[in-house]
Amino acid sequence: MEETREALEFDVLFVGGGPANLAGAIHLMNLAQQAGKEIEVCLIEKAESIGSHSLSGAIMDPVALKELMPDYLDKGCPIETAECRDEFYYLTPTGKLKVPYTPGYMHNDGCHIISLSKYCAWLGEQAEALGVMVFPGFAGTEILYDGDRVIGIRTGDKGVDKDGNKRPNFEPGVDLMAKVTVFGEGPKGSLLRELGKKLGIFDGKMPQVFETAVKEVIEIPESSPFVASKTTVLHSFGYPLGLNTKGGGFLYKMKDNRVALGFVVGLEYENPLLEPYQAFLNFKKHPLIAGIIAGGKVLQQGAKTLPAGGYYSMPRLAVDGALIVGDSASMLNIQRLKGVHTATKSGMLGAETIMAALESDDYSAETLGSYQQKIDDSWIKKELFAARNFGQALSQKGFGKFITIGAQYLTGGRGLTDPMPIEEDSASLKKVSDAAAAEVPAEVQNLDGKLYLDKLTGLYLSGTTHEENQPCHLVIPDTNLCVTDCYENYRCPCTLFCPAQVYELEEESDGTKRIKLNPSNCLHCKTCEIKDPYKNIVWTCPEGGGGPKYSIV
Repeated sequence: MEETREALEFDVLFVGGGPANLAGAIHLMNLAQQAGKEIEVCLIEKAESIGSHSLSGAIMDPVALKELMPDYLDKGCPIETAECRDEFYYLTPTGKLKVPYTPGYMHNDGCHIISLSKYCAWLGEQAEALGVMVFPGFAGTEILYDGDRVIGIRTGDKGVDKDGNKRPNFEPGVDLMAKVTVFGEGPKGSLLRELGKKLGIFDGKMPQVFETAVKEVIEIPESSPFVASKTTVLHSFGYPLGLNTKGGGFLYKMKDNRVALGFVVGLEYENPLLEPYQAFLNFKKHPLIAGIIAGGKVLQQGAKTLPAGGYYSMPRLAVDGALIVGDSASMLNIQRLKGVHTATKSGMLGAETIMAALESDDYSAETLGSYQQKIDDSWIKKELFAARNFGQALSQKGFGKFITIGAQYLTGGRGLTDPMPIEEDSASLKKVSDAAAAEVPAEVQNLDGKLYLDKLTGLYLSGTTHEENQPCHLVIPDTNLCVTDCYENYRCPCTLFCPAQVYELEEESDGTKRIKLNPSNCLHCKTCEIKDPYKNIVWTCPEGGGGPKYSIV
């Protein structure tokens, strides 16, 4: 028997509480007030609170925020460091080479260092003050349609046990109906995946590709030379990945003798034995970084994926009844290592499109399609088009990549080939037999549990919790494949690429192998669905309110 569900109706529904949707909701309410029009706007977020699933490298170009809220400083926008002074290094295993010339797009003059979790929490407060109904702890699990028109979403049931039975505290999900639904789920959204299957928004586009970032906030001693240093931003490439695997490290100065430290690995890497978390630890142990953080203590750790495909991988941005914004639309500028400003601007342009649709009472793909034109006429298009082949160039091997990047720099992003091809991350792994000779960062020893952490200690510091007795949100359609083909060819790489030890390979005394899942460890980064070579992992939303509880990263 079909469960009776409450249905709530709104003019506009924003799905996801990141910078794009929060900015969009704020801008929409301001536009409605200016027009003297009363509208009902709802924003839902699967995290327990706004900002607690937001993890970022946290350098923000305020160009879009100044457009959205010129008085953002007066309104208490949480800025960690107001000015950025950059250093850029190539690292060898024991040494460093300061890059003598830093391209203009890597400069951070005029940018701020922020905690994205604090920033999103603050934006949420601004949205609520304008009348936006903000509901954290609600996960969108299903898109509602009328034919091919999006009419809203259904939130997940609560109080269901791991066998699918209703517990005494069972609450059915709610149908949230809207004239326009805005999808801002972040990278690799589960609803966006289903929208793509039904409406083909990715057809004719290059595949979306991603990077995985592991990040910490570390409190360093007052005596650390970095505290008094004028440098606030440090980026690196080279060690521990070398020049054949895309990735690099960063360190940003924050308030109260804290630094944000992170390492990013492009998920098109080839070696199945590569472990991004180990690469992160090797980066921390490098003399340059170890000298800065010596005597420090990790306060918080987390991980997330970043969309790296850029302009050529952007999906169709509008369908009947819906728009797509921010990281969900692959709008991060990988050349500048920034996405908060493009996400914010996309949300604002979406709001302007929606306001025109509300005034004409027309929510068709044709009317909402003006959003694409607004993007094309804005500085978002200018930035992303100039960087359209940059990620592909970084993925090339050896020093040849710098010739390609130089050619792009001189030709406004075109380079030697335009467009440069993109391969799905899930298709890039070599078999173990072919990759055995490839270099893999050595396992870091002497983890002290304070400054150098194992995965589970880091997981604890992420604040991650899930209701244990709920259906597993990680769906593996063919578990036998994991311990046959996947083990033989790739040694079950999910046990390595997951930064939270969700996947473990267990072996019985008779030699029988099985994959053990620890779904309560999940950081919601979705690396598993992206990188699995057999596409045998499907990430679905767990019960709302679960997952990380970031507060300072």
